[in-house]
Amino acid sequence: MRYVDAFNHFFPKRLWEKLESSPGAGQDIGKRMRGIPAIFDLDERFRVMDLFSQHDYSQILSLGMPPLESLGTPEEVLELAKLGNDGMAELVQKYPDRFAGYIASLPMNGPDLAVREAERAFTQAGANGLQIHTNVNGAPLDEERFFPIFEMAAKHNKPVLLHPSRGANMPDYKTEDKSKYEIWWTFGWPYETSTAMARLVFSGFMDRLPNLKVLAHHLGAMVPYFEGRVGPGWDQLGKRTSDEDYSVVLKNLKKRPADYFKDFYADTAVFGSRPATICGLEYYGADKVLFASDSPFDPERGPGYIRDTIAILESLDLTPENRDKINFRNAEKLFGLTPKN
Repeated sequence: MRYVDAFNHFFPKRLWEKLESSPGAGQDIGKRMRGIPAIFDLDERFRVMDLFSQHDYSQILSLGMPPLESLGTPEEVLELAKLGNDGMAELVQKYPDRFAGYIASLPMNGPDLAVREAERAFTQAGANGLQIHTNVNGAPLDEERFFPIFEMAAKHNKPVLLHPSRGANMPDYKTEDKSKYEIWWTFGWPYETSTAMARLVFSGFMDRLPNLKVLAHHLGAMVPYFEGRVGPGWDQLGKRTSDEDYSVVLKNLKKRPADYFKDFYADTAVFGSRPATICGLEYYGADKVLFASDSPFDPERGPGYIRDTIAILESLDLTPENRDKINFRNAEKLFGLTPKN
């Protein structure tokens, strides 16, 4: 059985060396990234991937955290993005059986530069999509200055992959200065992704770009589990708000809110949770879910989430057609990959 891993993370050599030598960036990548060799060491990456050679396993590469836009001025981040995108393109070209494609990163803190880099990545560097974090240094994605970036993705029929971004500096309670116990990650990241999805919907971005394809990392985050709130709950938008007239928002949308959320794509990167996988598949259906592992952030620093996710999918009662869609055919279609014979 073929598996194309749609969302996992790696730093190409020149970008990794640049980040390590930069005082601010070097601190941001921190001890966790340095402690996971498979995210920057190609030999270790291959060793992990070889554990799944019997599955005809390959990857669509994207950068790991932190968001590049948090590491400098727009011009400085553009340099980092180019190092990352060109490095990824080189890996895909050199090792096509290992890396089926890659997702470009952008200097999102400079939207005009980001648009130009997205077009360069698509037309000259063979990018298969864009990785955009759920906020840009704290700013929401539905600000008008970011619209041309999504427009560029739609123009080239390439997907946008939403990756959550939130840190301990976002407190859990108003009375506190920071989030405790890594709540900012465990619950904060799914909230971030769900919020970004909602802002794309209610802002009208999805109506303005009907061909835009957006994949929400971690199986659509909170949305499948909260289907009742997203559906019948948001059908009553405005009933709970007295200082603003939200009924106008519903009137301006071309569909009911729940229908837009069904238009998103999602991936199976849920850290080895079978119940979450079943819930997400039930919500999105086999046409909208792509196999992904989020490697190498498991406790084993590489193989764990790949192995667990494959085992979960193989345990499910899926038709051969739907199994193929989830495992590799949806990735081929969404990323514009050349199908294998």
